[in-house]
Amino acid sequence: MKALINKFKADEDGATAIEYGLIAALIAVAIIAAVKSLGSTLNTTFSEVDSGLTG
Repeated sequence: MKALINKFKADEDGATAIEYGLIAALIAVAIIAAVKSLGSTLNTTFSEVDSGLTG
């Protein structure tokens, strides 16, 4: 029984999975922020082009 408990304590597979999950979440947040910023910039650019074509 003690050997089973020690084996469970030494197992780090779950910790690695959690770390990979956190890294994936941080990358997703960075991508969302970049796309949101880029979308706003593109919207401004297309509005300026539209104003130039109609004016």
